[in-house]
Amino acid sequence: METRKLFRMSLGRKREIGGYLFVMPFVVGFVLFFLYPCVQSVVFSLSRLELTQTGFSLSFVGVDNYRYAFLRHPTFVRELTATVLQTLKDVPLILVFSFFAAILLNQKFFGRGLARVIFFLPVILGAGVVLRMERSNYIMSMIAIDPAASETGLGGFLVTFLDGLRLPRFLIEYILFAIASVAKVISASGIQVMIFLAGLQSVPSSLYEAANVEGATGWESFCLITFPLMSPLVITNLVYTVVDSFTGESNTLLDLIRKTIFSGAGYGASAAMAWTYFAIVGVVLAITMAVVSKRVFYQK
Repeated sequence: METRKLFRMSLGRKREIGGYLFVMPFVVGFVLFFLYPCVQSVVFSLSRLELTQTGFSLSFVGVDNYRYAFLRHPTFVRELTATVLQTLKDVPLILVFSFFAAILLNQKFFGRGLARVIFFLPVILGAGVVLRMERSNYIMSMIAIDPAASETGLGGFLVTFLDGLRLPRFLIEYILFAIASVAKVISASGIQVMIFLAGLQSVPSSLYEAANVEGATGWESFCLITFPLMSPLVITNLVYTVVDSFTGESNTLLDLIRKTIFSGAGYGASAAMAWTYFAIVGVVLAITMAVVSKRVFYQK
């Protein structure tokens, strides 16, 4: 009887059941391997965990672990501030580079397919090399921000040239930082380049043809057609880049949180640091989304 009822279901109902069956593995995995550990880490952040012969025991301590992270830990606040500032400096460089790299790769030229592969290769192969270059500070040692530290060579030439343009000091330092971060920016831009490239290929060529007939210059076509239509993808890449920057291999704060587990502070302080970091990431994402989303153009 039940089998007959199953076969008498409407097509819409059968599709609903099929959809639930397809989603069920994700739901089970999400609850068991993500939601439950998240809830458990919140409990850890509010407790003192002690290992026992049968497992572990918890004693509630309230916000003491958070107080320890902000008031008593010697480096957490400094590392947190440095990580946020580093992300705020990295994200604009990565987005600008990936956008203009995608525009170049969208042009017609000999070897375009090979060039696209080369731009994506650092994502697959170069992470370890770039990480070692960042840790050794190889490029920054060649380009000193302080003119007194590098009066000759490439660093001295760049500083002298930029000083001659009478640019503000903070802008000179950011330009030098961008030059020193070339390897890191290229390595972190592969996914963003592909997303922008897919968006550029979806722009109707008729829009550019109509603009050309109307006498629009290349710059006007870029400002009035290309950039507005790419603005939704800017948000996508912005979110991806912020999260990727906050969770990168070179992130010293994540190393600090992991090491805290095995220090005297234990699991509770480490969980409190992790949730504080998660909250900071959420705030940064919310602010950037609120600012950028107001200027996004959606084609109807």
